[in-house]
Amino acid sequence: MENYIVSARKYRPATFASVVGQHALTATLKNAIKSQHIAHAYLFCGPRGVGKTTCARIFAKTINCLHLTADTEACNECESCRAFNEQRSYNIHELDAASNNSVEDIRKLIEQVRIPPQISKYSIYIVDEVHMLSKDAFNAFLKTLEEPPAHAIFILATTEKHKILPTILSRCQIYDFSRITINDITNHLKFVARQEGIEAETEALNVVAQKAEGGMRDALSIFDQLVSSCGNRITYQQTIETLNVLDYDYYFRIMEYSMQGNVCQSLLLFNEVLNKGFDAQYFISGLSSHFRDVLVSGDPATTSLLEANEAIAERYRQQAKTCPPAFIFRALDITSQCEIDYRTAKNKRLLVEIMLIRLCQINGQGEKKNDIPPLKPVGQTTSATSTVTTTQSATPPTTADKPAQSYTPQTVAATPRPAHTLRTQPATQAQQPATPPSFKPLSISINTTILPDKEQPAGKTAKPAEEEKDMATPFTENDLLEAWLACMTLANDNPRLTSIIQSTKPKSVSNNTFEVEIATELQERELKRMEPELLEHIHKQLKNNQISMRITIAQETDKKMAFTAEEKYDVLLQKNPALKMLKDELGLQIE
Repeated sequence: MENYIVSARKYRPATFASVVGQHALTATLKNAIKSQHIAHAYLFCGPRGVGKTTCARIFAKTINCLHLTADTEACNECESCRAFNEQRSYNIHELDAASNNSVEDIRKLIEQVRIPPQISKYSIYIVDEVHMLSKDAFNAFLKTLEEPPAHAIFILATTEKHKILPTILSRCQIYDFSRITINDITNHLKFVARQEGIEAETEALNVVAQKAEGGMRDALSIFDQLVSSCGNRITYQQTIETLNVLDYDYYFRIMEYSMQGNVCQSLLLFNEVLNKGFDAQYFISGLSSHFRDVLVSGDPATTSLLEANEAIAERYRQQAKTCPPAFIFRALDITSQCEIDYRTAKNKRLLVEIMLIRLCQINGQGEKKNDIPPLKPVGQTTSATSTVTTTQSATPPTTADKPAQSYTPQTVAATPRPAHTLRTQPATQAQQPATPPSFKPLSISINTTILPDKEQPAGKTAKPAEEEKDMATPFTENDLLEAWLACMTLANDNPRLTSIIQSTKPKSVSNNTFEVEIATELQERELKRMEPELLEHIHKQLKNNQISMRITIAQETDKKMAFTAEEKYDVLLQKNPALKMLKDELGLQIE
């Protein structure tokens, strides 16, 4: 049986032209070869699977090629190219720094650098995962990297550029590889599918490209997985089932229900998502991305930011036409806040359901179906008014000499009553008396003035607003602390606020301003949210309406770390002085 080779190896680029998604970078390398401006050290950095090691090999092969083509590519015919293709070249050396990261390994490399090449002009050393080298190994490598022999060229590759010493970075030409776009990955997968005789839907390959997150190697590995699962025909439905990806249709439907204010269907659809085994946080993240994609699809200037195939992109554009940007802005704010709160929420499902309810209420349609219409005021009055319409059946005249009269609606002003919302319940069919056809229902409009819920006792008058505004009773530091601790009554159902009040002590900084120093930004956000209620409580406690609060975050002080054995012993001794007695009795030594 023929040995199977995975697509990532079988279709690995062998020329600059076959490298996918790095056109600017490969053009720069080709120009450097063509103009003979070749540096002694290069650093290729970027995410995994974007072609760093591949480009390093192509670059090394092309530099040593004896007969370059017209477009600055390796000829694959000279002795140097054939030796490289057959993996027997003594001019190109690869070192895996993940497993050879000690000083001794670097010393061996330095000894090897002194040997000149056999056939070609340069000896090229490709060091992969160079960030795995130890600090001592970097220092041992530093001098050789700065001034290598004329025939030596170093190409370093890494996924974590920030872990490399600045002194190493300063001695290299740095090339940053970017993530490969979804369109480029999709097109390359189409090429691989044609070469392998596999029929694949574009939507399915687009899902693979999104799942790969910009890495071609990951995309080809997923493609091989789908071939093993689906055979020679890959469909969109099979792809999302195999890769456990949530269908686009769910997000489109959620957005439609949100714009319609349909809370019930949104909750049922979310329940269906959970029953399929998808995590709620994955659903929230996908919904936020969907709102973002709809937003950029609404304007031709930002359509290029949408990474999707033409069929899906057209569906995004159609939905963007029916959705105003203001709705999307508010929806993004709601979903992003839900994603932030998801980690700390105890009832995570309820948190997501509340998010869906809030999305349905953006257009003001989430609670209109069962609400009673608002009462309309009668006339132009300064106090709150309400209109109540009741249906009464008029009593027909009993005397025969009085003709039947037609009653018309009249408006009767009622006397002021306590503030209560007056509503009439519709009478059932059994309770409504029969109304003679000659009589019309009487419409009564009642103008009620809303009074305070609690009437003032006799002989006492309400305190004027001007008096309350001017309250500025002096207070001491102890009075402020007592008022601050009294705010615990506001935090019965808020353990976070309770913790903040218990762990902080307000400090008066001026006559009517006090400062509260907290530890984290999360505590700052919680205090700012509760600030109006806290200040109102403190104003009442201290009888001073002029008090204001200032919130500051404490600066973290550098903690002294214990590194040596003596320092660790001193730290333990401070925590438990009896440790010295144990050390002396047992005759222990600190090593």
